[in-house]
Amino acid sequence: MIHRHASGLFALLCYSILLSISGCASSDVSIGQTDDLAVDDARLLAADRSSWLTHGGTYAEQRYSPLSQINESNVDSLGLAWSFDMQSERGVESTPLVADGVLYVTAPWSILHALDAASGEHQWTFDPLVPRSMARQICCGVVNRGAALYADRVFIGTLDGRLIAIDRDTGREEWSVDTREPEWPYSITGAPRVVEGKVIIGNAGADLGARGYVSAYDAENGELVWRTYTVPGNPANGFESAAMEYAATTWNGQWWKAGGGGTVWDALAYDPELRLLYVGTGNGTPHVRWLRSPGGGDNLYLSSILALRPDTGELVWHYQTTPGDSWDYTATQHILLADLEIDGRTRKVLMQAPKNGFFFVIDRTNGEFISAKPFANVTWASHVDESGRPVETDTDYREVAKFVRPSPYGAHSWPPMSFHPKTGLVYLPVRDMGAIYKMDAAWDYKPGRWNTGIDMAVYEDFGSDESDFSWEAYLLAWDPIEQREVWRLPHITAFNGGTLSTADNLLFEGSADGRFVAYRASDGAKLWESPVGTGVMAGPITYEIDGEQYVAVAAGWGASFAMSGGDAALRAKVRGGARVLAWKLGGDAVLPPGRPPLGPVPAPSYAIESTATERRRGMILYQEECSVCHGPGAIGGGSGVPDLRYMAESTHAVFPRIVLEGLREPGGMPRFDDLFDAGDVRMIQAWILEQARIGSEKSAP
Repeated sequence: MIHRHASGLFALLCYSILLSISGCASSDVSIGQTDDLAVDDARLLAADRSSWLTHGGTYAEQRYSPLSQINESNVDSLGLAWSFDMQSERGVESTPLVADGVLYVTAPWSILHALDAASGEHQWTFDPLVPRSMARQICCGVVNRGAALYADRVFIGTLDGRLIAIDRDTGREEWSVDTREPEWPYSITGAPRVVEGKVIIGNAGADLGARGYVSAYDAENGELVWRTYTVPGNPANGFESAAMEYAATTWNGQWWKAGGGGTVWDALAYDPELRLLYVGTGNGTPHVRWLRSPGGGDNLYLSSILALRPDTGELVWHYQTTPGDSWDYTATQHILLADLEIDGRTRKVLMQAPKNGFFFVIDRTNGEFISAKPFANVTWASHVDESGRPVETDTDYREVAKFVRPSPYGAHSWPPMSFHPKTGLVYLPVRDMGAIYKMDAAWDYKPGRWNTGIDMAVYEDFGSDESDFSWEAYLLAWDPIEQREVWRLPHITAFNGGTLSTADNLLFEGSADGRFVAYRASDGAKLWESPVGTGVMAGPITYEIDGEQYVAVAAGWGASFAMSGGDAALRAKVRGGARVLAWKLGGDAVLPPGRPPLGPVPAPSYAIESTATERRRGMILYQEECSVCHGPGAIGGGSGVPDLRYMAESTHAVFPRIVLEGLREPGGMPRFDDLFDAGDVRMIQAWILEQARIGSEKSAP
């Protein structure tokens, strides 16, 4: 690792150049901020109000701050205090952390920046040098949702599965461990948490094929303390715990060959009084239950909330939000803890609004079901019964394609929600969308490739008259006690930012179409708005330095919906451009311009002679391997990944070299010569050219 000291503009130029050639921590000043106040257990438990020390603000993950200098009467005086360019066009999902005057934020490709939280001045940058070929082994963009703080270190997970401890002052690596088990294509996109001196981290990878687990590492030296699996392995090899032995009774067939799934790629929360760590688990491999577990079964512990002992990883209780999940309805969404008065008594509850469209309130002491109601249109289940089990409708898509709500994007996904203890409401970004599902009866496990079990030719059915594809997105205020909507505000398109609640009846959220807005929390009245220059998906934070309150957010349009949402994503009319922005009362900084949206699709000047059969085969190959980044219809929604319909003739001329030889792998476009030959590439290219022609005709005046 190369280390540099510099100053001013030269520092920014230095780290920009160094990042392209090596793992680099570049520093322009020695900040010395961490000598006096360690981020220890006591400080994390006390929830230091002037800082933002952990991903959700506190262990309860409420994303609420008692700071009130910015309030209803003066919020319209907010101005930009500073901005910082993270020098990436990829999507940003990171929640920043702030401690002792320093803001820590992760960027695409798992890069970590340290900034002066009052001025935005760059302090240092650490690049873990993730191989760009990793873009093939992740689900939904080269994203990272944040870091963790403990003692004098910052902890990050990387796309290639490493957990790294970095010195807070210098940006130097202290230790690094590989969290992966070698037989599966694991990655890390979520933020770690530090609980009782242990760094807790989960992995992603179930869409490709993986066995889920969550791990705890000693914060001091990186030694593995425990690992808890979320689905059982091959029974012939024995079981790691009684929980795994029990879970195996809910599976059938040979699920372990594809890993089973259940990866822990986001949600974590902790109750220090109960000493319980709460973990959300993901979808199965493949997504289709009839392929994954042919004899049926709930497939524990997919799409579940697990309560674990933080010292041992032992399972205490579980609650499954989607038994036998067959729609990619993960329960990895934000877990929020609160004490609520329900039926005349105070209950210690856990709240979650997972992908499946039901808002769940669970007793966090024992996993007892309290209530669940739909917060969006739900067609896969009619309701959740008194036992806490969803009652499924007829959505069997083995033989006939079915249109089901919500879609795999979820009625709510990773953008975090917040809870305001004074209004008693939870605030979350919702997308009310559906999708067509059709089983691929010929599916067979393919190591290291997408293993959803969904028939990719189903995309030909999109636009048919038999289904209603209307959708909407909105900011929702939800009463978790009465399980009802209080108010909602429409959004232009989906994947809007997470929310932040603050003391004086304020609610902050960024939008996909490039705005950052303050609302009155009680009724949703808009009080203030600022342009951002790109779409916002991540959650904002607030903190105080030298008596001034700041509100900050990491912004950058991209990742799953922007890459694969097609025309719906283009509604945002923004493009990528990773940046951090902070506002304060009376701020007068100038917002740097964002990138303008792409213009009309040009008519292709390049041609490939092909038949309709060849183009259809190209479409299927494209959907199987390319669509996750470049969009199902070859429509890039401003994500920072190229919209292939706009390819110039010169790019088309080298297209086979890009796909088969890795000509652009340094920029994040992996090679696919292990999957495709020259004939495959020609058919894919012919289909893309057809999409470009269709797009140009649609956009012609």
